[in-house]
Amino acid sequence: MRRCAVIGNPIAHSLSPLLHRTAYAQLGIADEFRYDAFEVTPETLPGFLAGLGDEWVGLSVTAPNKQALLDHGEPDPVAAALRAGNTLILGRGGKPNRIYNTDVTGLLAALDRAGVNRASTAILLGNGATARSALWAAGRLGVREVVVCARDAARALASLADIATRAEVELAVQPFGRPPELPAAWGGQADLLISTVPVRLPPELASALVKLASTVFDVVYNFYPSQLDKAAAEAGVALLDGLDLLVSQGVDQIRLMTGRDADPAPLLTVCRAEVLRRTSGKEF
Repeated sequence: MRRCAVIGNPIAHSLSPLLHRTAYAQLGIADEFRYDAFEVTPETLPGFLAGLGDEWVGLSVTAPNKQALLDHGEPDPVAAALRAGNTLILGRGGKPNRIYNTDVTGLLAALDRAGVNRASTAILLGNGATARSALWAAGRLGVREVVVCARDAARALASLADIATRAEVELAVQPFGRPPELPAAWGGQADLLISTVPVRLPPELASALVKLASTVFDVVYNFYPSQLDKAAAEAGVALLDGLDLLVSQGVDQIRLMTGRDADPAPLLTVCRAEVLRRTSGKEF
């Protein structure tokens, strides 16, 4: 039995075990691969990795370990540029561990399935690790101008400026908590709005934001369906949510760990049903 797992802290809420186990069943390899979840922090990460036997294939890595992971293998160019990895493939036979960032490829794959494979302008909410991945992905789409909404402009630039330079994207930082003022050349609308903020947006702010973009991608599913999800649906704006990202990046991890391509559609169905079950009766 070959083993894989997701590590993070906290980890009990993770949908990754459901996602990967469902994929194993879909691919007919449930008797070959086992997937678990472990609570691991950057402090306990070295000991955890040292204790893994030869049956271990790979790890999905979530907060707060994405940056610390880079000390435990060779990152691919994207993980190195973003200073964060979310996937570890364990080296064997003297080969080094390999580290990948499937958040970027997951963002791009989800957008491509929605028919978005080119864009020129974008609004980005937030400035953390996921925002860095989103900014890199936007650059890959051809985006050259991004308005960032952040609580602290200096912190936003410290986090995003190097990525913007590498991706050849021009940044403008505006305050978070109100609709941004878009450059006149944009004609009042961005091609894409990506939200990476794990907070509840006021309904009136969400409604105003979705009117500023052709496509909305709320990559966080903490409050599913979020106010941004609801506002985009009501406005008839093309919408992707955090489960689209979860499944898309997970499909890439499954490929790296098993060498097989899983169909994202049934994985989305299962994960969406589980989140709705967990949030049943809750008002966001």
